[in-house]
Amino acid sequence: MSSNATDDGTGNRIVDYELFEVPPRWLFLRVETADGTVGWGEPVVEGRSHTVRAAVEELMENYLLGVDPADIEDHWQTMYRGGFYRGGPILMSAIAGIDQALWDIKGKQLGVSVHQLLGGAARDRIRVYQWIGGDEPSDVAEQAREQVEAGFSALKMNATPAIERVDDPASVEAAATRLREVREAVGDEVDIGVDFHGRVTKPMAKRLAKALEPYEPMFIEEPVLPEHNEALPDIAAHTTIPIATGERMFSRWDYKEVFEDGAVDVIQPDLSHAGGITEVKKIASMAEAYDVAMAPHCPLGPLALASCVQVDACSPNALIQEQSLNIHYNETTDVLDYLEDPSVFEYEDGFVSVPTDPGLGVEINEDYVREQAEKDVDWHNPVWRHDDGSVAEW
Repeated sequence: MSSNATDDGTGNRIVDYELFEVPPRWLFLRVETADGTVGWGEPVVEGRSHTVRAAVEELMENYLLGVDPADIEDHWQTMYRGGFYRGGPILMSAIAGIDQALWDIKGKQLGVSVHQLLGGAARDRIRVYQWIGGDEPSDVAEQAREQVEAGFSALKMNATPAIERVDDPASVEAAATRLREVREAVGDEVDIGVDFHGRVTKPMAKRLAKALEPYEPMFIEEPVLPEHNEALPDIAAHTTIPIATGERMFSRWDYKEVFEDGAVDVIQPDLSHAGGITEVKKIASMAEAYDVAMAPHCPLGPLALASCVQVDACSPNALIQEQSLNIHYNETTDVLDYLEDPSVFEYEDGFVSVPTDPGLGVEINEDYVREQAEKDVDWHNPVWRHDDGSVAEW
């Protein structure tokens, strides 16, 4: 197979790669073949870019330099099964970014977009939602009104700031009040996702779900940490609100339990964390068999977003797409800054059109990437603490 071949006789082999840590908190991978084709990917764990960089280097040096890039499935299996220890955020994110770059190369060499290689489009565009508020949500009603006036028909907000394992009624009421104010500001024709962000324990998730239910959120996201997914059926039994989760789940094997127990209505795999295009397309198909929708997680950069939209395009159960334009993390550099043609991600009526150019459908401004890579990038998520000094979930 191609993983052991050095050249197929056509010169179609990987000859070089480069990694670029760029602001605000992203890692870009550039892969080049002997014929000059360049593919891009985004292998990163937010706050762990140095670690993922080392994993990408190991995979590229051990398995991919000098080989034909075309046999993507074989490369994926080699990177995943070639290590006795596998899975988890670091290794799966490294695989994800490489996988994105390989699909970008294949599409460019064949002159077609990635979604065409995956069976063709099931839609022309995908709905997107816009973040409002920040890590500690505030001023959400006014921000919601502004984003709806800008054309978005779906929003997402954090449910709470740091919250105790069993918190007081005032904390629950504050979360309900925020959502009520947003609902009153935008009306009933706008969807509002509410992200629990894994900050909430099982007892508080049940109380919050009950308090939020009158305002009909689109979903409650990550009501408990994925290591407590066994609690999801109990939470689902206490509410009619759809439950979403999956941004911290990294392979189809991680998703098996939530599909089988029937508690989750929307899965949120991350194309830069869950094994890339190859793996998330498989996860999407698994979800479809269980009548579960998909809304890929993507608070990241343009390559991650482009990869998401390519999979959304050919996945019938894709519901809506997260995107990070103007998100509170992007204080220095934003998604469109790295693109030669930012219009590829123009949002119209709350939707983004599926890019049809070859590969991932976006053209990276390489000069700008190299310029930004000269800057120090050292983003880490904050460490929150409760009033007693113990560490709180962020």
